Amino acid sequence: MGKLQVHIPHNKPNYTYIPKPSKFCTFPEKHCVWSTTMTNQSDGSMKDPPFWSELRLPSLLSKDSFQKLHSAIETDWDPVQRSACQTAAGRALWKHVTNDMLAELLAGERQLTSFHEKIRKDRLNRAREVSGVILAVRTLWFDSKLEAAVSFFNNEVFQTVLLGAGMDTRAYRLNCLTNSHVFEVDFPQVLQMKASLLHEVVESRDEDHKVTIKAKTLTSVEADITGHDWLEKLQDSGFVLGKNTVWILEGFLYYLSDCNAIDVLKTIASHCTLTPTVLLADFMNKPSTTLSKSTFQFYSDWPDQLLPSLGFSDVKLSQIGDPDAHFGLLHDPSNMFNKLRTIPRSVEVDPDNGTPCCRLYLVQALGSPSRTIQRH
Repeated sequence: MGKLQVHIPHNKPNYTYIPKPSKFCTFPEKHCVWSTTMTNQSDGSMKDPPFWSELRLPSLLSKDSFQKLHSAIETDWDPVQRSACQTAAGRALWKHVTNDMLAELLAGERQLTSFHEKIRKDRLNRAREVSGVILAVRTLWFDSKLEAAVSFFNNEVFQTVLLGAGMDTRAYRLNCLTNSHVFEVDFPQVLQMKASLLHEVVESRDEDHKVTIKAKTLTSVEADITGHDWLEKLQDSGFVLGKNTVWILEGFLYYLSDCNAIDVLKTIASHCTLTPTVLLADFMNKPSTTLSKSTFQFYSDWPDQLLPSLGFSDVKLSQIGDPDAHFGLLHDPSNMFNKLRTIPRSVEVDPDNGTPCCRLYLVQALGSPSRTIQRH
């Protein structure tokens, strides 16, 4: 493994971190087990991790350098960009299953405190679903499918592209990426801030937050994905159209307009005609967009029908709570996700209580030159 050498480029928009090669390791088993790491209480529920009882912020967040950086995020970033830190806070407060030790430093004090308060209230009210569980399940689903892609590519070298990467840390925590060239694509200010925060972590030499890249290489690509040149910038950064690729679109598509989202999916689908390709993405249904009408735009009630129409094949859709999207985290059988799974997907309003049926679909699609569906 190689130590991260971080810098913020001022004249050159793309920067690459190249660690020393290391032996390929399999996906950590701890990502898939809740029940073996948490003990049952007398009422059958799971015992809370200790850091849920009292939020203890890492000492690094009290340093002036970290406070200035996170203050700039709160002041200068728009809500969509700040959602990257909110997501990191969720991973941090579920780190007992996500195994993400860097997330708390990328999230910042304000986001951690806000998220922890939601969890505290949920536990106080004995909620069936604790805040952040959907983020934890989503994270583990993407992790597990990414690990499975290694077998799909026969353990050969492959590329991983994270569109709207935000504060993602997979390149630092997943052993299955040892044989992958990873490309993180996002707005310049997001990636530069992330590099600055990680630089501060490296400089601190903090033993609890070591920054080690597990990917073969990690390249940051500064681009506005709503524009028309993001693929060109990706190629200029070393991405090769003819190489096996996993595309990760996590917490991303629903922030785009319908036109932009379809353009992105069509661009990726065209890649399937050149080489074996794996697409991992999550889709909101129409009722879910009402959770924030000013933020969420694109939706698909039937992504398992949309993707084949664009050229993808072998599409598999999961909902939170399905066997491959559970991970032992939904211990209350009466949780809302289990109920949603019993209601037909065509139904937008729960007939029992009149609430919108807000669904998050986790979708895997495969493609290769010999299996790509030709559009007419």
